[in-house]
Amino acid sequence: MAETMETTQYLTFNLADEVFAVDVGRVREILEITSITKVPQTPDFMRGVINLRGSVVPVIDMRLKFGMTESERTVNTCIIVVEVLMDGETIVLGSLADSVQEVIEMEPQQIESAPHIGSHLNTDFIKGMGKHDGRFVMILDIDQIFSAHELEAVIGKQSA
Repeated sequence: MAETMETTQYLTFNLADEVFAVDVGRVREILEITSITKVPQTPDFMRGVINLRGSVVPVIDMRLKFGMTESERTVNTCIIVVEVLMDGETIVLGSLADSVQEVIEMEPQQIESAPHIGSHLNTDFIKGMGKHDGRFVMILDIDQIFSAHELEAVIGKQSA
């Protein structure tokens, strides 16, 4: 059987009143909110960088990236450290989330394809819509959220 019918684990998190999910395999760790150093002349959704055990990791405000209001820091605000593939290279990014919920399992038949909302809106970063506990969960394709141009603006081109 060529078709994959594997159950996938997703980490669910909140942005405003919406529930999003990302493949657990792409999540490195979840950090409590820490001091973020602002980097001049970066896009608005780029909140700055953090020091993660000696590595500089860019932090993105997912709410701003998705056109929502800026994240307010609460006791539940956290940074989800994820791996994003760009041009065959793995880039480590921190994503601000209002709160992390849980790890859920979803089978392919529980996930509907992403809604098509007209040609002027890019929904390529939504892998699908799942349902969990009676709510919709937007499953993100972490590699599609940022364009190569945006990632370069955030991390700088680190090629020789």
